[in-house]
Amino acid sequence: MFIHNFKYTLKTLFGNKILIFWTFAFPIIMATFFNLAFSNIENSEKLSIINIAIVESKETKNNEILKQSFEALSDEENKDRLFSLKYVEEATAKELLENGEITGYLNLDEDKPKIVIKSNGINATILKYVTEEITSTSKIVQDLANNKIVEESMQGKAQVDYEKIYKKALEIATKEDISFKNISNANLSYTMIEFYTLIAMTCLYGGILAMTAINNSLANMGNVGKRTAVAPISKGKLIISSVFASYITQLIGITLLFIYTIFLLKVDYGSNLPLIILLTLAGSLAGLSLGIVVATTLKTNENTKTGILIAVTMFGCFLSGMMGITMKYMVDKNVPIINKLNPASMITDGLYSLYYYDTFNRYYINVISLIIFSAIMIGISIVQLRKQKFETL
Repeated sequence: MFIHNFKYTLKTLFGNKILIFWTFAFPIIMATFFNLAFSNIENSEKLSIINIAIVESKETKNNEILKQSFEALSDEENKDRLFSLKYVEEATAKELLENGEITGYLNLDEDKPKIVIKSNGINATILKYVTEEITSTSKIVQDLANNKIVEESMQGKAQVDYEKIYKKALEIATKEDISFKNISNANLSYTMIEFYTLIAMTCLYGGILAMTAINNSLANMGNVGKRTAVAPISKGKLIISSVFASYITQLIGITLLFIYTIFLLKVDYGSNLPLIILLTLAGSLAGLSLGIVVATTLKTNENTKTGILIAVTMFGCFLSGMMGITMKYMVDKNVPIINKLNPASMITDGLYSLYYYDTFNRYYINVISLIIFSAIMIGISIVQLRKQKFETL
């Protein structure tokens, strides 16, 4: 009976054109619109290479951290380099700045970097920020070196290899990730959140499939449900097989969305594909559970249930950033509890954490939250199903 109802539910779901549109076609249409609307935004938002100069002087030559840092950020072999660097005389630097060929130049005044710019702007701000970061690193290295020198002196060593100490301190600082790193071009991807909310929407739209399958088992939802209610068969097996068929159908829709966005639209979801799949599996389960709870708790017709489920899903996606990426930030800042209960936000936040962060703590919190949400929704549905009694059918 399980296999028979599983096959019957699959045929029913795939034969429903409205369901196929919302779960298969609509996400792909939305992905196409997102790609058309945002394809050029990301390129325009990336930081362009900033032309700068450093004035050659004795102080500059002796400041290894300053030289190494700016040279690393100006390496032509690095496609994500931040600067285009020139070493020039101060007179030449002034001329380049006056002609608009560079954003600004650096000069060391008693080992303190002095930035000279012609006008304010984002490039000048970036130059100032990077210089401050490098200066901070220099101070840390100097403190490490001084501590080592004191330690050597306390041990009674007459000869102190200052150059060796300095290099070791620089190595320690680098290993501790104190040095400034340019990750702007790799991580500055504002439009990715739109595709993340699209994945969340697709996961949650699977609830329509589960709701339809459950409705066919409810006596108050039509003749099929009435016949099912009086049939001498296990209701548990019927419901489980129906939900399983809905889950498989939903996963097919998500797979098609991933294939379309990755191979045709060239969307980069990052390198953690297995974890992304795990998150979508948990998100799909949350969507199914939401559809089941709507089907079992609301005493109304199927069209009304569908409308309510779509409205809840779209509102959740709106709060998670679908209609504007600032919305998610505003909700997280002002009413964080909403997005902690919002399955769409859990999915997008999990994807966001995979793309932007090196650790997986936040990701696993979202996966566990989705599983807990699903368990609660399914628990509510079971209670509602047990309460259903009919005097006549």
